[in-house]
Amino acid sequence: MNPHNLKSMSMDELWSLHELVVSVLARKISSEQAGLEQKLRELGQNTADSVKKVSHARRQYPRVFPKYRNPARPSETWAGRGKQPRWLTAELRSGKKLDDFRIRPSPDRRGAAAQGSGRPNKKTARRRSA
Repeated sequence: MNPHNLKSMSMDELWSLHELVVSVLARKISSEQAGLEQKLRELGQNTADSVKKVSHARRQYPRVFPKYRNPARPSETWAGRGKQPRWLTAELRSGKKLDDFRIRPSPDRRGAAAQGSGRPNKKTARRRSA
C-alpha cells in the first residue's frame, strides 16, 4: 500500500487506511492526555475538579442607566453604548448636538449627593479616622 498514491487505492483499501489512522490517533491522543493530566497533578491541580469548575456562564454586569432621552418620545432612551438609535442619528443629522439629549440628574438629587446621606462611605470613613 503506497500512501502517496491515494487516487489509485480502492474504497476498501482507503477505508482500512482510515481505520488505521483513527486507531493510531486515538492511542496518541489518550497517551498525550494522560501525560498532561500527570503534569497537572504534579502542579497540584485536581484535573477532575478543575474541568468541572470551569463555568461558561455569562458574567454578571452592573446595570447601565440611560444617558440620553428622545424628547419626542421620553420612553426611548439610550445608555451611550452600542449603536446609536435611529431617533438619535436622525436628530444629529438635522444639526442638533448629542449633549442636547443628555439626561441630567434632578437638582434635589445632586444636592443630596453633594451634602451626603448621613451614612459615611468607605472613603469618608477613612478620612475621618485618619
